[in-house]
Amino acid sequence: MEGDDQERAASSTKERRRKFKRICVFCGSRAGHKSAFSDAALQLGNQLVERKIDLVYGGASVGLMGLISKTVFNGGCHVLGVIPRALLQHEISGESVGEVITVSDMHQRKSEMEKHAEAFIALPGGYGTMEELLEVIAWSQLGIHEKPEYVPVHDRVAPRQSWEVDQLLESTTGGES
Repeated sequence: MEGDDQERAASSTKERRRKFKRICVFCGSRAGHKSAFSDAALQLGNQLVERKIDLVYGGASVGLMGLISKTVFNGGCHVLGVIPRALLQHEISGESVGEVITVSDMHQRKSEMEKHAEAFIALPGGYGTMEELLEVIAWSQLGIHEKPEYVPVHDRVAPRQSWEVDQLLESTTGGES
């Protein structure tokens, strides 16, 4: 009986740890200029696999999107990519992994991603990544959904000073050092 209780307790701990079944990750379709960006995507992908959490993402097979999707898929979890028709030729290179849904535009992409995810995480990316994150935050504020949004801090991606402060300093000094 004692063994059964320990197994149930371990199972209960695992279930509590696996709060979400599907998480949407917003990130770039390029690798970026820092190796830390790829490291962060790999770490998050491995965490999703370890916790048996499926991935919803922007559908690209390249850049950080390609890296995290391959990591999660190769780890045995379900991967759902959602890509607008206009981006197919730019963001699909070779073979994609998992399930890929083609939608008509960016708004439909975000809507589909929100529909299939229980939470959102943003990794490095460009203006598109920022816009996707801001829209789901706005939807939350408006009561359209009650799903959490996370922007993880990775020591080598977002050190103590944020890029916003660096950008502000550059713009106020006119690029002079």
